[in-house]
Amino acid sequence: MKENENDIRDKILNVFDEMSLNAFLKKIDFSKLNGLIPAVAQDYFSKEILMLAFMNETALRKTVETGFAHYFSRSRNKLWKKGETSGHIQKIKEIFLDCDNDSILLKVVQSGPACHTGRKSCFYSKINNIISTDAVDTNTTDEKEMFYSLKLLYDLIAGRKGGDPEKSYVVRLLSEGPEKIGKKLQEESLEVILSAIENDADKKIYELADLMFFYIVMMVYSNVDFFDVIGELKKREGISGLDEKQSR
Repeated sequence: MKENENDIRDKILNVFDEMSLNAFLKKIDFSKLNGLIPAVAQDYFSKEILMLAFMNETALRKTVETGFAHYFSRSRNKLWKKGETSGHIQKIKEIFLDCDNDSILLKVVQSGPACHTGRKSCFYSKINNIISTDAVDTNTTDEKEMFYSLKLLYDLIAGRKGGDPEKSYVVRLLSEGPEKIGKKLQEESLEVILSAIENDADKKIYELADLMFFYIVMMVYSNVDFFDVIGELKKREGISGLDEKQSR
């Protein structure tokens, strides 16, 4: 049955087996770019646009089949899996097809930075022009980044691995190892306790932020995956803390 272009409802394509996968791939228009389609990768949690790459039919098939992003390199003329050398893989959470069936949006869980420069996103160069200033509404409050998460902080710290210790405190901490990081954890834990005793609201926030930061540095140093820790916390949902402790 022909699709009604005036139907504004979202469309769901079920791709659960080889037959439905082939039917899905036949919908894609690979002709406009000589067998390629643009593929935008977006962070599933923060909604930040991470990168733009290209896929041929094989790359899209591998992405759907494996659950990890695969692209086609125009410069190397070959298929590649994101993170195959860096380890900065993209685990697929959702795939969207655009209205013309010639572009793909991937919502991914990004491991480490997405950009080869070590930055979280490839889109880190902002262009300032007259549009930017004209668009400011002076009657509204200042626009601020409203989303933040510990996962973003984890990715930022993980992206500093291998950097220059002379230029980055995080790199220096990572290079000094668990003893130095552990010492900072001890110091900040004490600071948190003292701020709670003093009941200084601003100081409690400041010290708790420090403590969380150093915990995540230790996670990155120890190669503990962020979602493994989240998974462990989820396993404890609905379980009495006393029961959970006794079960160890």
